[in-house]
Amino acid sequence: MRKSKPKKRQILPDPVFGDQKVTKFVNHLMYDGKKSTAFDIFYSSLEKVKIKMPNEEKPPLDVWKQALDNITPLVEVKSRRIGGATFQVPTEIRADRKESVSMKNLIGYARKRGGKSMSDKLAAEIVDAYNSQGNAYKRKEDMHRMAEANRAFAHFRLF
Repeated sequence: MRKSKPKKRQILPDPVFGDQKVTKFVNHLMYDGKKSTAFDIFYSSLEKVKIKMPNEEKPPLDVWKQALDNITPLVEVKSRRIGGATFQVPTEIRADRKESVSMKNLIGYARKRGGKSMSDKLAAEIVDAYNSQGNAYKRKEDMHRMAEANRAFAHFRLF
């Protein structure tokens, strides 16, 4: 590349939990720069998770982190064109991309879900991901299955 890489922006921790991961999640959740609305949705969904799982000894923030870990993919397939043919080449995912992909999947499938409000849908998706079920977890399993099926093309991996 001719230009140098752009510097990573410093993400401030969120006001309630003091966690940068929460702020990243809220940034993905946000529409039209309405960050306070996104924070309200996230915090109310954590309250609903607490109500839905009364016998859970973990706090809702830990439940959310465990849910994210459950839906975080380890490998993905990328299209690589070699000699006129396109192959689906399995590659490992960088740590920051893993986090981003899992957050986007959780939010995307929560938005598609049927429910009253976004906080209800997000809470339901968090509980499902924590229990290793739901659409976001299924997406991770599908990504792993695709990578396993195309393992024969792993030697085409990009360097």
